Amino acid sequence: MSAETTTQATQPDNTFVKVPGRARRLGREAALCLLLSALAVLFALLVVGSGDYPMGPGKVVGVILGGGEGLESTIVFQWRAPRAVAALAFGAALGVAGAVFQSLTRNPLGSPDIIGFSTGAYTGALLALTLVGGSFLATSLGALAGGLLTAVAVYFLAWRRGSHGFRLILVGIGISAMLAALNQWLVLRAEIEVAMAAAVWGAGTLNGVGWPVLIPALIIIVPILGLTVAGGPKLNMLEMGDDTATALGVHVEPTRLTMIVLAVLLTAATTAIAGPIAFVALVAPQLAKRLNRAAAGMRLLPAACMGALLLVASDLVAQRLFAPVQLPVGVVTVSIGGIYLIWLLAREGRAANRT
Repeated sequence: MSAETTTQATQPDNTFVKVPGRARRLGREAALCLLLSALAVLFALLVVGSGDYPMGPGKVVGVILGGGEGLESTIVFQWRAPRAVAALAFGAALGVAGAVFQSLTRNPLGSPDIIGFSTGAYTGALLALTLVGGSFLATSLGALAGGLLTAVAVYFLAWRRGSHGFRLILVGIGISAMLAALNQWLVLRAEIEVAMAAAVWGAGTLNGVGWPVLIPALIIIVPILGLTVAGGPKLNMLEMGDDTATALGVHVEPTRLTMIVLAVLLTAATTAIAGPIAFVALVAPQLAKRLNRAAAGMRLLPAACMGALLLVASDLVAQRLFAPVQLPVGVVTVSIGGIYLIWLLAREGRAANRT
């Protein structure tokens, strides 16, 4: 038998071996997304059922399906559902944004709140609050502009024949520190009512979120989420290195810049409504990656599901931990993020000692 015949004979066997492995990976990822989504929906039902008029998850589902009385329908649809939907959408947006930046920087510390984009969005919103008067439109536009301008500044200051991950993180941390100082100055200079509102909102909160402000945010977030997740395969190619990605047909810098802009828009749109909710973007992608047991590549869809679960669960804790007093959800996410950072630093320290 000739070599050509032998190659043709063995090729189907090689294909047969590779396909089940890929199918198992995709099946594991799909199962993980379904599990995380189911848990997120369960916690959302618990959020909707929590309060002075408690309802169990079954009762909430019954009201949603049209079986509630007038008061119960008002409580579910008008008072509590916007908060639960906001937690799911904002958590997914932050999870995807964090996954994008961790992929581009190839560093588990690469996230919008560490690099400074959340701080920049907060700066833009504060300027709108103190200078324009704080209408929803002005605050939203200020947050979007602040996040984008910060991203542009970090990107070009980190540019040295390309934008490399470690340099992006260092420049972002520096700019974040400068903007944090500016934010403190703006709060101190503001009138007492504006300063108090800015301080509460700056901790990251879902209190008082309603449909009039949530629907415009969803109109921005949902399509951008779809575009970002669709760019996931190119993002994984970029993780292989610029030369490899170029050989595979990826336009490296335009793709990188596009993904940065999309991730910043997700962060800024969330910050415009809920304030800078810290650490969800940092923690969610890493937890999703470990549960997915992915050897390489940052998977965006599991990161979105994990982000939604983390934020809606944190919001439930923020509501019920010291009830009837409601904490800003950012207080809970900061606590979770602090535990994660301690674990990460301890793990890196052990790895350094072994080497």
